[in-house]
Amino acid sequence: MFDPESWILERQNPRLPYLREKTAQLTTSPGVYLMKNVQGGIIYIGKAKNLHNRVSSYFRLGADHLPKVARMVSHVHDYDFIVTGSEYEALLLECSLIKQHKPHYNILLKDDKGYHYIKVSNEPFPRITAEKQKMDDGAMYIGPYTGGFVTKSTVEEVNMVFRLPTCTKKFPQQFGKGRTCLNYHIQRCMGLCRGKISQAEYRELIDQAIAYIRGGSAASVERMQQEMERASELLDFEKAAMLRDRIRAIQKAGESQKIIDNRFRDADVIGTADNGDDLCISVLMYRDGRLYDKENYHFNEEADESPLDAFVPRFYHGRTDLPRVILLESPVAEMDMLAEMLSQQAGRRVKVTVPQRGDGAELTRMAKENAVEYIAVHENRTGKELLAVEALGKILGMDKVPKYIESYDISNLASESMVAGMVVFENGRPLKKAYKRFSIRESEMQNDYACMREVIRRRLSHLGDPDDPYFARTPDLILLDGGKGHVNAVAPIVQEMAPEIALYGMVKDNKHRTRAIATGGGEISVSGTQNAFMLLTRIQDEVHRYSVAYMHKKHKKRTFASELTQVEGIGDKTAQKLMAHFKTKDALEAASTQVLHAAGIPQKTAERLYTFLHGEGEDT
Repeated sequence: MFDPESWILERQNPRLPYLREKTAQLTTSPGVYLMKNVQGGIIYIGKAKNLHNRVSSYFRLGADHLPKVARMVSHVHDYDFIVTGSEYEALLLECSLIKQHKPHYNILLKDDKGYHYIKVSNEPFPRITAEKQKMDDGAMYIGPYTGGFVTKSTVEEVNMVFRLPTCTKKFPQQFGKGRTCLNYHIQRCMGLCRGKISQAEYRELIDQAIAYIRGGSAASVERMQQEMERASELLDFEKAAMLRDRIRAIQKAGESQKIIDNRFRDADVIGTADNGDDLCISVLMYRDGRLYDKENYHFNEEADESPLDAFVPRFYHGRTDLPRVILLESPVAEMDMLAEMLSQQAGRRVKVTVPQRGDGAELTRMAKENAVEYIAVHENRTGKELLAVEALGKILGMDKVPKYIESYDISNLASESMVAGMVVFENGRPLKKAYKRFSIRESEMQNDYACMREVIRRRLSHLGDPDDPYFARTPDLILLDGGKGHVNAVAPIVQEMAPEIALYGMVKDNKHRTRAIATGGGEISVSGTQNAFMLLTRIQDEVHRYSVAYMHKKHKKRTFASELTQVEGIGDKTAQKLMAHFKTKDALEAASTQVLHAAGIPQKTAERLYTFLHGEGEDT
């Protein structure tokens, strides 16, 4: 039987017959394979517990590849392989080779963050700031740190704990000039601008802040506790009270970072956000019960890999600063083997787990939200919008995130003014420029199923239309305002004209609230996923509002058109023709007799219509 997809792939890569023949003799042992392009460059590296089965899956006839896999296969000219003694050895070798060769179709971790420093400025009253570069300016630099988050958060914390100034005033030049700022009044700043703190006192405070940065909160609290007791013994109660308040500030800052469950005091938490075109993996690093650092990795979807499966082993391969626990949002392949690799690297047990409830699940949710917010900034969307779209795709079992959604609703008054509305949501937000309205042409009697079939057929006939950039787009998902009956009525049309589009219905309860998603054979509950539920409710409310508004507008126009038939010489067809020409009642009323005549009616009829519209000649 002729397979068009295989034929297209053969046309794109005429080397496939050779590759199949070569693979037929390939060993069934575990190992690593290296796909190469025509220039001999390595474009993809993968591991397999059975080299023959894995490699042949790329080149077999009728292979149902995802588009990104098909792109990679179309560029394969040849491949090499390395046999290993076990799957574990294949995993280690794969990680090492990917870091070495950086193939285009593998997910790559770019080490381009640079270094970050904490700066203590060289001035009479020093400031503590986070900097990306170390300058030759006489200042003290603490670091380097590999992540910007740890420097920024540390600087924010130390300035808050020690109530150091963060304004732009110059000291001592601006002592006593101007009013104190809000930070002073909310006790976030000592009020240095008042000029009541000596340079020696301030320098002592800066030294304590530096010790806090270098030694950590526990050492600082212990040292300040001793100083407070000493001050108390010397009856210096003002200094003792100041130190007491500082200790409390440090403890408060630490409490805001603590994890409730002690099992996760030394843990990395990994979450993902996938928006179809963009993928972000976020790693939150907790050490000694506090958020120590975080890293976001942003990828495109070109890579031929499961993101988390590929990311986790490569992120940790060769590292020595491994946590005791790694919390994942979802399982990865060969988790036991991954834990074995990391435990051998660390010289102690490293646990890899997917928490289902409690503090661990809460932490993975936080990591996911962090990844979502990262993509949201790049896409000019909110994190809630992107979470909702991703959650909806998962509920519906879709292979990709439904970024572009169209929704339809039929509205009518009995068999009069039958219309449909189409609304569009892109990345969880209404795209009002793409909204469309349909007047029902084929059905004279009220029949929602027949109307919906007409509308969907008319819409899909415009896919790829060069004259309409929105109709030209193929939606990822079509949602009908109706149950499984609507879905079954429309499904054959979608299957015929655009089978790649997912089709579902939206079911309401007896209070007109979104209750579930309708399939051709039943329903999918959405009540347990708040983000998806809120998005569906918003879509259903919007498409209903839009279609009803159009129906009322059309009905009002139709009612006015029927009033025009009271004029001698104007029947139903002429009235409809006039309304189509002038569009609105106001435009018709503003027309002179000459303009009415020019619209295609006799002069006498135009004069009678003008008189009717303006009420002239009526009995008083």
